Amino acid sequence: PPPPIFLPPPPPPRRSTLRAFATGHTGTASAAANVCVDVLGRVLLEVLARRAELGASLLRPGEGLLAGQSGLGHAALSFAKSTAGKGFRGVQGAAARAGAGGKVLGEINDETEEQMRMRTSIGVARAAANFNDLEVVAEYTKRLEGNFLKEIDAGYPRGHDTEQLRMCIKGLGGVVESFSNASERAIERLVSTMLPRVRQIVNEAVGNEGGSAIPAASFMGSPVLSGATSTVSSTRLDYDLDDRAFELAQLSEGYVGRMCSSLDELIEPLGAHFLPKLSDALLIGILGGVSTRLEAAIRKSKFTPLGAISLDSDVRYLMNFAKDRLDSPELKSNVTLCKACLPLARLNQISLLLNVDDLEDVLDLISVSKRKGNWDLKLDDAKTLLSLRVDFEGSKVNDLLQMDDE
Repeated sequence: PPPPIFLPPPPPPRRSTLRAFATGHTGTASAAANVCVDVLGRVLLEVLARRAELGASLLRPGEGLLAGQSGLGHAALSFAKSTAGKGFRGVQGAAARAGAGGKVLGEINDETEEQMRMRTSIGVARAAANFNDLEVVAEYTKRLEGNFLKEIDAGYPRGHDTEQLRMCIKGLGGVVESFSNASERAIERLVSTMLPRVRQIVNEAVGNEGGSAIPAASFMGSPVLSGATSTVSSTRLDYDLDDRAFELAQLSEGYVGRMCSSLDELIEPLGAHFLPKLSDALLIGILGGVSTRLEAAIRKSKFTPLGAISLDSDVRYLMNFAKDRLDSPELKSNVTLCKACLPLARLNQISLLLNVDDLEDVLDLISVSKRKGNWDLKLDDAKTLLSLRVDFEGSKVNDLLQMDDE
């Protein structure tokens, strides 16, 4: 079974504030409510935000608890061994234990692969819990505000002092927003930490860094536990396809399938421990980085009509990959998914543009899409992209799109 998610105990202000409420004195209750707001919105928020920042550093691929291009090296494995089973007792304590990895390098080989895997998984679970804590406390504070307001309605008469107490309690609404914003920033920081590895995955898939020797892995890609190497062949991005090449492309896995498999290996350890909301936010952020990198690679390719069809298939594959792993029902449609991830929306628009049968259809496509609010490509982008089609003359593309960019 997967390691448990480590959540913090409920903050204590609820009981002490309710005792103040029980006195029936609005001044005492208001003072207690203000202390509650301060403890949650300042002290606890600062602690949990720092823990989430630590969590992002712990999960840096190749250096922390997630596998990088060459898997988990000596430093990452020793880090997991020295910290995973001991918990995180503050930022400084965890950082100190991270530096103690040298004491356990000689002990790594004494553990079985399964033991090391479990230690690393527990470390990932604890790091993920640092992010979950922000969402847990936000939800707790939201419920706390509702409970306090019910106490006011049930135990206090209407009047100016009671309204003042009610305003003090509503200060918890701002605390909820602060925790939600801190959670969003923490996920953005984690995405930024993981993007270098994501770019490597895309580059390897499209062929920018293909054909290099990658260590064979027996444990999460780790060269520590496997001395052999094997060369991973690269199915590179290529949309300049004739009939035969198109048929072969349909029969093979293609670069997108291999890329998505690598993304799964990167994201899956976190998805098992993150709250659904955070798991979705992480995937959307990663998907944005993937789409941006793919667009850059696509702009360097040439397209036949069959190649454009192949691109459409690849974009659909990527979108289905995301929808299969997203938890929120609201993100299960292409429209809402593209609204949530603008780089993916651009990729989809590029696919639509390159799949027009005739240049005369381009203006209708752009006009209809703009009316629906589904078009972000500038005219210069459209010209550049249409010029990638080998059957479209560049001069005709320029003549067709001679209109103001609204």
